[in-house]
Amino acid sequence: MNNTKRILVIYTGGTIGMVPSDQGYVPAPGFEARVRKHLNDDIVQQLPEFEVLEMDQLIDSSNAVPADWARVATLLQQHWQQYDGFVVLHGTDTMAYTAAALSFMITPMDKPVIVTGSQIPLGVIRSDAVDNLTNSLLFATSNELFEVCICFGNRLLRGNRASKLKTTALDTFDSPNFEHLGKMQIDVELYGDLLLRGDKADFCIPEFSNSSVKLLMLYPGITADMIEAPLKAADTRAVIMISYGVGNPPDANPTLIPALEDAISRGIAVVNLSHCLWGDIEQGAYSTGATLNRIGVIGGRDITLEAAFAKLHWLTSMGFDQNGISAGFTTPKAGEIKA
Repeated sequence: MNNTKRILVIYTGGTIGMVPSDQGYVPAPGFEARVRKHLNDDIVQQLPEFEVLEMDQLIDSSNAVPADWARVATLLQQHWQQYDGFVVLHGTDTMAYTAAALSFMITPMDKPVIVTGSQIPLGVIRSDAVDNLTNSLLFATSNELFEVCICFGNRLLRGNRASKLKTTALDTFDSPNFEHLGKMQIDVELYGDLLLRGDKADFCIPEFSNSSVKLLMLYPGITADMIEAPLKAADTRAVIMISYGVGNPPDANPTLIPALEDAISRGIAVVNLSHCLWGDIEQGAYSTGATLNRIGVIGGRDITLEAAFAKLHWLTSMGFDQNGISAGFTTPKAGEIKA
């Protein structure tokens, strides 16, 4: 790690910078002054030089929308040449969505972007804020990282492979279907054979629509109105269907398959994921899944819900049709290739 590099920290809001209010914790400006107050001189001397850029509108990440992904990416693009690496401070609730979206909007890249936050606000007893920030700053100086990562709880995860899996633990993030990229122990460890190669950064930041991608969660006894609502909405461009096991739908449901077939015939891309977090989609392993292959449902393989949602937003906003979207999910690593 190299503490002679310059790092830009982009503060978007989230628990890490929240302060108490009558309504509970809320995002607050002035994060840089507060964090430097908590870093003693000995620690600062061992960290890279960093500056904090606060977004004009700080948000609780549960309020984040796709347009906010573009705001962060635009800030990164505007400052890309002036810094050696970047840290994005973000709330944990939708951190994995933003990290995945950034990974699709900036591909390839020649510098690291580390997304982090905390479960406990800075300044509160037992807060994880300082550790997560200092770890992220160190990872952001790496000469080996050329991708978007999440650093949390001493783990370094690929940004579009991560999910928030715990609500009250400090190791809240993990990557169900991909190895960790590194970790902070006594020494900093990076697993070089897993890392992406760097190349000149390419930014493709579209104008996102908040409503173009819908979610269809299957459950026992699902009714026709719940099936048809996302598939028949006028602004729908793509739908993520959450099915069972390796991608099995209730094909005996009289509404589901005809509704899917109709939507696909109208140009809507349907991507099939599973309720299960670990493992692959294998449409065709059972006869119910084979029906999906026949009508053109796209198997999501082992991609996370967050990455699939961000990827579909990116692909549809960039103007890809069903064939282009399908190609984006059938590459060797569907969670890692942007198109």
